[in-house]
Amino acid sequence: MSLLRKKDDLKELVETLNFKEKVERSKQLIKEAYQEFGDSLVVANSLGKDSVVVWDLAKKVNPEIRGFIVTTRFKPAETVDFMNKEVSKYPELKVYKNDEPIPERLYETSPDICCDILKVEPVKRAIEEMRVRCWVTGLRCTEGRTRTDFQEIEERDEGLIKLNPILIWKEREVWQYLALYQVPVNPLYAEGYRSLGCAPCTKITNDDNERAGRWIGTSKCGGECGIHTRPLKTNLNGDGI
Repeated sequence: MSLLRKKDDLKELVETLNFKEKVERSKQLIKEAYQEFGDSLVVANSLGKDSVVVWDLAKKVNPEIRGFIVTTRFKPAETVDFMNKEVSKYPELKVYKNDEPIPERLYETSPDICCDILKVEPVKRAIEEMRVRCWVTGLRCTEGRTRTDFQEIEERDEGLIKLNPILIWKEREVWQYLALYQVPVNPLYAEGYRSLGCAPCTKITNDDNERAGRWIGTSKCGGECGIHTRPLKTNLNGDGI
C-alpha cells in the first residue's frame, strides 16, 4: 500500500525504525507525492537544518522539484548569506518577503501579528503564485511541544496537501544525515543554536526543548510562527482562492 494512504503509528515508528529505514521512508513519501502532484509539489525551505535535509532528499528523488524560501527583514546576516548561497546553487528556489511597514519592535509587543505579516502572508503568496497543491516541510514530531499532533500527510486547508516526510526523525538523525551526505548548513548552528528564526526572537538555550530559544519572554515562547497553524489557502485579501 502507498505510504500516502497508510495510517501508521507514528510514535512507534519514531522508536522502531532505524536511521536507514527512516531515510528510505522519507524518500518514498516524497517520491509518491511527486508522482501524484508533479510540478505542483513544492518544498518550503526555511534554511534550518531540517529543511535542508528535506530539500536534499527531494533533489535526490527528482532534481526538477521546486522550492520556496520565506525571509524577513530581521533574519541574521549569517542566514541571509546562507540563503544567497543556496539560491545561487538552486535557482529553482524562489524567495518571498513582505516589506510592508510595521510598527517598530512589533516582535516584542505583538509577536503573533509580526509573524503573520512577515512570515505567514509570504507563504500564502508563494502557495498561490507557484500553484502549489502539495507543500513539503521539515516538521518533526520530536522537535517540541507544539509539533506532536502533526501527521506525515495532512490536509489542513481544503485542496492543499502538506507532506511532512521527516516527521518521525530525531534531532540526532538529522545531524547524522547532514554529516553523512555533507549537506551544508547555516553556520549559526556552530554557535550553539538548535532552532533558527529571526534575530530578535531566537536565543541560545540549554533547555531540553529544541525550540525553547524561540520567542523567549513572550506568549509564543517555544511555539510557532503560524505557518503550520494558520489557514494558507487564502489570497492576500483573506478570500478563498
